[in-house]
Amino acid sequence: MDADGQFLSLAEPWADASTGAGRLMPAVLGGLADVERDLIRRGAGEGRARAKLRGRHMRRPAKMTAAQKQEARRRRKDGESVADLARSYGVSPAAIYRATA
Repeated sequence: MDADGQFLSLAEPWADASTGAGRLMPAVLGGLADVERDLIRRGAGEGRARAKLRGRHMRRPAKMTAAQKQEARRRRKDGESVADLARSYGVSPAAIYRATA
């Protein structure tokens, strides 16, 4: 099946896919976007590498301290519900399950 569709923008004369220049513009813009994305990816990778060398971690800070996790494990063992623990520490029930696993 050979469909020969064309795109014609009434507002943007450069976006007329029936002309050579009109077909060239999306290719040029796509190429520029690809180069820009590569620059962003490279810069982000270099930033992560510099942070790692400085001993920084690139993740979200923990909401519960090690002492809180230990206390949550003890309270859970004593029979307190996950929902009550989550409310008392201001975290989700999933965080309590992870901390007490």
